[in-house]
Amino acid sequence: MKKLKSSARGKKRYLILSTSSKDEVEKIMLEALGTLGWAKAHPIFLEIKGKVVIAVDPMYVDGVRAALELSDKDIRIIRVSGTLKGLERNL
Repeated sequence: MKKLKSSARGKKRYLILSTSSKDEVEKIMLEALGTLGWAKAHPIFLEIKGKVVIAVDPMYVDGVRAALELSDKDIRIIRVSGTLKGLERNL
């Protein structure tokens, strides 16, 4: 299988969160964005140094941010970056 060109790959924004519970974040996002919003944001969950990192489509960063801020849980977004390397500098 041929490798995709970098211009053909989908872009992502990485959000590092102040929680370590992936399930809690999934539940909050599904409640706020709904199934269609979840599918459009296309979140991918990663774990780096004990923190939850979400990779989302750049057009839906604001929606994901609003969903997390409006929840009654104490989940904060520490930083948003275009690369994982940029996030690792602040850990």
